[in-house]
Amino acid sequence: MSTRTHITLNNGVEMPALGLGVFQTPPEETRSAVEAALSAGYRHIDTAAAYGNERQVGEAVLKSGVDRTDVFLETKIWISDYGYDQTLHGFEKSARKLGVDQIDLLILHQALPSEFDRTLEAYCALETLLADGKVRAIGVSNFMVEHLTALLERVSVVPAVNQIEVHPYFTQREVQAIDTKHGILTQAWSPIGGITFYRPGSHGSTLQDPVIGEIARAHGRTPAQVMLRWHLQQGRSAIPKSTRPERIAENLDVFDFELTDKQLAAIDGLDTGRRGGPEPSDITLATFSKMIPES
Repeated sequence: MSTRTHITLNNGVEMPALGLGVFQTPPEETRSAVEAALSAGYRHIDTAAAYGNERQVGEAVLKSGVDRTDVFLETKIWISDYGYDQTLHGFEKSARKLGVDQIDLLILHQALPSEFDRTLEAYCALETLLADGKVRAIGVSNFMVEHLTALLERVSVVPAVNQIEVHPYFTQREVQAIDTKHGILTQAWSPIGGITFYRPGSHGSTLQDPVIGEIARAHGRTPAQVMLRWHLQQGRSAIPKSTRPERIAENLDVFDFELTDKQLAAIDGLDTGRRGGPEPSDITLATFSKMIPES
């Protein structure tokens, strides 16, 4: 049975396989959610400059009493701070809010294909931050095959992580394949399909899917636990989001059972090919520019 709780990134850095995500968690709820996660045993927190709650993440880590070196902090540079100098400054803003000198994993939040030269400059800034020891690993988010191909042709450091939407209803197998080919870890956001709850015309809730429900009953587990186990057994990292302490703890309790090959294949078979989040090509400075405050 696989009980691996950590994943070694392509530069040798170890990262907890599961983390708490705080996307769309209001700042006033972020502190308590992160505190609950750290109390439950999480040692990986994923946030972003655009979420507006980095400061609360940092405050919760400090208040928790858990040694900073034991907590893996991951955050993202927003497109408004792309460009070489702008991204270096974006790091400084995030580090100040988090209350740290070094960020464990810093990634670019979007590919910004309409202005990809700015994306390349931003990634070069990440390479500088890595070389200077200000970050331990660098990566990208929402990069599709064409974006990764273009990036890898122009940069020196292969991204350690590509954080993309992956859940049973949307698996992005081609993106996962190119990640694997280049030694890039696929990290799943919306790993239990939560984004499908509020997207018009979605396929409904993965938590109520009969295939997943049957597998959950067979193991005496919840559907969410089954989906997280599916990610882990297929070698992905996942960052489930919750603000409820009992759900936060439940999501971490997935290292003592194993899905069969048949069950993994059944979940794979649920893929609809329909994205729940925005199309990466729709993310432009004209439509999604957002000022990231200094503090």
